[in-house]
Order: sequence, then structure tokens, then C-alpha cells
Amino acid sequence: MSIRRSKTKVLVDGGDPQETVRVKGLIGFVDGQTTNPTLIARNPEVRQLISSGHKFSTKEELDEYKKIVQAISPLVGDAGVSIEVFADFDTTAEQMLAQGRDMFAWIPNAYVKYPCTHEGLRAAQMSVREGIRVNMTLCFSQEQAAGRRKDRRTRCTCPPSWADWMIAAKTVWTW
Repeated sequence: MSIRRSKTKVLVDGGDPQETVRVKGLIGFVDGQTTNPTLIARNPEVRQLISSGHKFSTKEELDEYKKIVQAISPLVGDAGVSIEVFADFDTTAEQMLAQGRDMFAWIPNAYVKYPCTHEGLRAAQMSVREGIRVNMTLCFSQEQAAGRRKDRRTRCTCPPSWADWMIAAKTVWTW
């Protein structure tokens, strides 16, 4: 079965390449994918490692994230893969930018995803100046989205409901 294409982009939200293949097989296409550390932690291979008692070092977390993103990249085409930086409320724009530069080099169709916080917005501005494609996550207001939409290289992800925001707000790097 194939769905008629529209102007709307269909992006898979997940961290499992097999899920991407299933969605692509089901509807006939995908236009890209968004990832984040929590979605990567739900990857079946990562879950198996965690359940066996494996504790990931920071380097292992990044290596696993990179490996999964590299597996997803060729499955989704030119719309690309959004790769979210590891960030909390204390992470500076400069720290996010350093991660973003590294992540942007992982695959040719990368978008670096930053949180829609003051520091995340600063990191996004610096990234765009360097030619890094950006996706902002968790835009709660039209003003936030409009502020990022001025640059065509920036995407915004808006949660559809308060419940989604509550889930997303608890996204923490716990592997």
C-alpha cells in the first residue's frame, strides 16, 4: 500500500532502523527521521545491552548513537536525520555547538536538533552561521516557531499536546 504524497513531510520519530524500514514499507516512503537520546535508548539492541547490566560510558553512548544514526541515514533520503544534542538546563550554547559540529559530520543528511531554550537558540544561531542544518525541538509558542522559521535551514518540532510536552520535558540522558 502506498499513500499519495502531499506537501506534508512524514518523518519517523524513533531510534530503531528496523522501525524506519517498517514505516517505509507500510506507507511506501519516509521523508526523514528525528532521533533523540531517549529514542536511541529504546532501540532493541541498546535495551538488550542495558538489561544485561551494561553501563554505557559517555563515549559508548555517543558511539552507539552515531552507529544507529548512520544506519538510519540511507533509509530516509534527502530530508535527513535530526540528531539531538545531549543537553539539560545547565548546558551552554557553546557546549551544544561543540556537540552539534561533531554530530553534523556523522552523516551527509544530518540536522542538529537543539532544545528551544535560550542557550539552544544561541547554539542554533551559531550553527546556522557555520552552515549546519538545524532542527529546533519543543517549540511551545508561535513566537518561538516564527523566530526559527526565518532561516530556511531551521526546522521546528512542535509537540501536539500537553501530555507530549510532559513526556518530552522528562527526556533525560539516562541509559
